[in-house]
Amino acid sequence: MKPRKRKPKKIKRSRKFIRIRKCPSCGSKHLTTDKSRGEIVCAKCGLVIKEKMIDRSAEWRAFDSEQMHRRTRGGAPLTHTKHDKGLTTEVGRGKGELFKVTPAKRAQYYRLRKWQKRLVESKARNLSFALSELQRLVSFLGLPRSVHEEVAIKYEKAVDRGLVRGRSMESVIAALLYAVCREMKTPRTLEEISEATGVERREIGRNYRYVARQLGMRILPALPKDYVPRFASMLGLSDKVQARAIRILNKAKKFEATHGKGPTGVAAAALYIAAVLGGEKRTQREIADAVGVTEVTIRNRFKEIVERLDIEKKLEKKLAGI
Repeated sequence: MKPRKRKPKKIKRSRKFIRIRKCPSCGSKHLTTDKSRGEIVCAKCGLVIKEKMIDRSAEWRAFDSEQMHRRTRGGAPLTHTKHDKGLTTEVGRGKGELFKVTPAKRAQYYRLRKWQKRLVESKARNLSFALSELQRLVSFLGLPRSVHEEVAIKYEKAVDRGLVRGRSMESVIAALLYAVCREMKTPRTLEEISEATGVERREIGRNYRYVARQLGMRILPALPKDYVPRFASMLGLSDKVQARAIRILNKAKKFEATHGKGPTGVAAAALYIAAVLGGEKRTQREIADAVGVTEVTIRNRFKEIVERLDIEKKLEKKLAGI
């Protein structure tokens, strides 16, 4: 019997991108890429080695990593600061869009717009109003984007668990904002948040305790040094005064001069001491108006810190020399 002939196996050939390392004419390795023309040219003999290359880079420019991440081609980044994460579309924005459609299609356009609003879930409608209010508060208080995102995430959790029922949307947003600001080391006082939201301080505190307990948020008390940079910026004090105030607070903490005291009053007193020692004196009245505490509070905290740190004579000399 004759042996059977085996069929030769088909060899799968994969595409290989050959990287040009040297000029085929002169052998030079000095090659230049002209991105505007899409060519690879030998710098020695001028031979065009490759042409009509596809430019795979972006047509925009980025000056830092944040811009580069934001301008990538994967679409808009998902964000919790929008009720739809920035994914859904809307049929028309405002009545002005209706007149851009031909008269024959206006009735259909109006009907689609109306049904889209009707089909929106109550949760999405709640989030839409709440997150627009949050956007206003973040802008008013000058808070970073990280705080904005975290508050939006926690508010959505609160809506899912039914914590907003029976409470005003503004009060829950204010409570979460107060909690997250403390958690992110950018604290804001209850008076500031109450002024921005129009909600009473007592109601914010009540909702804060309830929401923090239900969401399992364990937030430590705010430290006086967390308030120093913002208060110093409000008073127009230099970086040296800020650093000195933080050193004073660290020493006062070791001597237990800050225990059981309000952090804003302690921070204000430390800034007053640092400003006097640094030659950038501010009156207690100016600091009290900027910080939102009384002059009596600043004087009491000032006396306690000065006595514990034993710097009375040093301050008296500075005050006499000014």
